[in-house]
Amino acid sequence: MQTHDKLFTPGPVEVSPKTWAAFSRPMIGHRGEDFKNLYRAIYPKLQMLFGTKQPVFLSTSSAWGVMEASIRNLVDRGVLCCMCGAFSDKWFDVAKRCGKNAEPLQVDWGKHIDHKMVDRRLATGKFDTVTLIHNETSTGVMNPLGEICGILAKYPDVALVVDTVSSFSGVKIDMDALGIDLMLTGAQKALALPPGFSLFSVSEKVFARAEKVPNRGFYFDFLEFRKQQAQWMTPSTPS
Repeated sequence: MQTHDKLFTPGPVEVSPKTWAAFSRPMIGHRGEDFKNLYRAIYPKLQMLFGTKQPVFLSTSSAWGVMEASIRNLVDRGVLCCMCGAFSDKWFDVAKRCGKNAEPLQVDWGKHIDHKMVDRRLATGKFDTVTLIHNETSTGVMNPLGEICGILAKYPDVALVVDTVSSFSGVKIDMDALGIDLMLTGAQKALALPPGFSLFSVSEKVFARAEKVPNRGFYFDFLEFRKQQAQWMTPSTPS
């Protein structure tokens, strides 16, 4: 058996031989019944991992694709970007590059986002979207998700988008109970799959907002994901 250097990075992580063996099976058609049956079979388990009864979507992209999609599908009035490290800081940059009205809620690297700070900023009425990274991989800081979600409950017109890339399936996160509107993750960390694949789930609030936001594009249009998922398919060829 060929040897290799075992990965001990935050991600991509080491992929098990059992998982690699599954990749050696013949491919199936992504528009045929085999794929539909596979998606249908794993769907309840995906909902269980997300802690949701909302739809769970499969995206052939890194999590960054869905992070940008959240900006393009949701932000109308303005987005408050909670920033505490390299990845959350970059989300702010992405929002600006998408031409959105974005403002930072910045704390020093190594510190977490204070829910009281979120409350004060949302009270201005300037924002309809908040971005938050649950576990900031660059610093190892886990933000107090429950406390922040409690604040968002005071502002029902504001959509909360949470990146759970480095916490998903390692820490229990109940999307529905917390009131998260869009929760996303990647395959290459605690799920221990190869990179290049992401998963996300959205609330009805997200769909309603997306219907009104122009210039969503196509590849990451949430309404296209919903349309295709109703037939147990994806908008484009899945990985």
